[in-house]
Amino acid sequence: MSQPSQPRPSGLSNSQAGPLAGVRLIEFVGLGPGPFCAMMLSDMGAEVIRLHAKGKAPTFPILNTRFDVMARGRRSLAIDLKKPGAVETVLSLIEKADGLIEGFRPGVMERLGLAPEVCHVRNPKLIYGRMTGWGQQGPLAQAAGHDLNYVALSGALHAMGSDNEPPPVPLNLVGDFGGGGLMLAFGVVCALLEAKNTGKGQVIDAAMTDGAALLSAMFYGFKAGGLWNNTRHAHFLDGAAHFYDNYRCADGKYVSVGAIEPQFYALLRQKIGATDAAFDAQNDSAAWPALKEKTAALFALKTRDEWCTLLEGSDACFAPVLDWDEAINHPHNRARETFINIDGVTQPAPAPRFSRTPSAPPHPVAAVGEHSDAILRDWGIDESTITTLRASGVI
Repeated sequence: MSQPSQPRPSGLSNSQAGPLAGVRLIEFVGLGPGPFCAMMLSDMGAEVIRLHAKGKAPTFPILNTRFDVMARGRRSLAIDLKKPGAVETVLSLIEKADGLIEGFRPGVMERLGLAPEVCHVRNPKLIYGRMTGWGQQGPLAQAAGHDLNYVALSGALHAMGSDNEPPPVPLNLVGDFGGGGLMLAFGVVCALLEAKNTGKGQVIDAAMTDGAALLSAMFYGFKAGGLWNNTRHAHFLDGAAHFYDNYRCADGKYVSVGAIEPQFYALLRQKIGATDAAFDAQNDSAAWPALKEKTAALFALKTRDEWCTLLEGSDACFAPVLDWDEAINHPHNRARETFINIDGVTQPAPAPRFSRTPSAPPHPVAAVGEHSDAILRDWGIDESTITTLRASGVI
C-alpha cells in the first residue's frame, strides 16, 4: 500500500540507508539518463550532491519541482562555474568525493577546467562517470541527439513494430534509462568496487548507443543462430505469434499473453477455450496470422476484468494491460509497495530490494540551491570561504 505523503524537511540529513551508504557522489545536473542514474545511486543510500548551473532556466517546467521524480533524495548546490573561484570550489568537493556523474557533450568538462586528469590530480581514487548518447569518441560524438536516435543506431528500433509501417516511437526506456542511466549506475558501482581494491579511480564512458546495443544482445545472438532476421513482426517475441501479444477485450481494454512454453500454452488454450485443432501448430509461423485472428475473436468475448478473474495468477502467462492509474492500484503492486507517495506525488519505489540493508524512503525533491551553504559546510569548506562565494555570486 502506498505510504503517506512525507513532510518536506528544512534540510536533508547526511545519514543514508541502503547498500551504498557512505558513498559520496557529485552529480552535474543534466537531463534524462544522468538524473536517473543519480536517483538510482541515491535510492541505494549514496549521498549524491546535485550541482546546478546557477541561474539556468530548466528545459521543462516541472524540473526541480516535486514532480521531478528523478531528482528525489539529493541536496542541491547552485553554482556559477564561469565565475572566479567556482571551479576551485568544485575541485575542493571532488577531493572528498568517491565519484562524479556528468552528462555533457564531450569536451565541455574539459573547457570548464574539470577534465578527468585535472580531477584525478586532486583525487586519484575518483570515479568519473560520463553519460552521452554517442560516446566520448567516434564520428558522431559531437552531434546532438536524443533517445530515439541512439536506439535507432543500435539496431533495436528496426526490430519493433509492423513490417509495413515505420517503426513506432517507443518511450525513452531503452536509450535514456536502460541503455543510458542504468548502464552508468552499473559502471559506477563496478568502478567503486575496483577502486576499493586498487586505490585508483577511472573514467566511465557510458554511451546510450552502446547500452541499447547491449540490451539487444539476445536478439543479435538469435539472428546469428538463424532464429531472427531483419523482417519486423515475424518472430515469436515481436508480436507476430498469437501466443505472445496484446488483445482487445469486449470493453475496449487490453490484456497481454506470453505463453511461450508448451505447458503454459496448453493452459492458456484450455482457459480461453481455444479448442480448434489449428491451435496445435503453436510454432508454425505460417499459421500465426490465422491463429492471431482466432485468438483475438476469443478475447473479444469477455471484458478485461472477466479475463482477469479467469486467468490472473495462473501459469497461462497473463496480465492485464494497465494504465498509469491502474498500475498504482493493482493489488500485486500495492502488496509489494511498488509505488510510494513523496510530497504528494505517487512514484515508483526504489528497486531492487535488499534483505539486510534496505533503502530508506527518498527525501522530497530539493529546490535549486536549497542546500548550497550546508553542503559546502558539511564537505569541509570553511565559513569565511562560503561567505565570500556567496558575496561574489558564485553560489
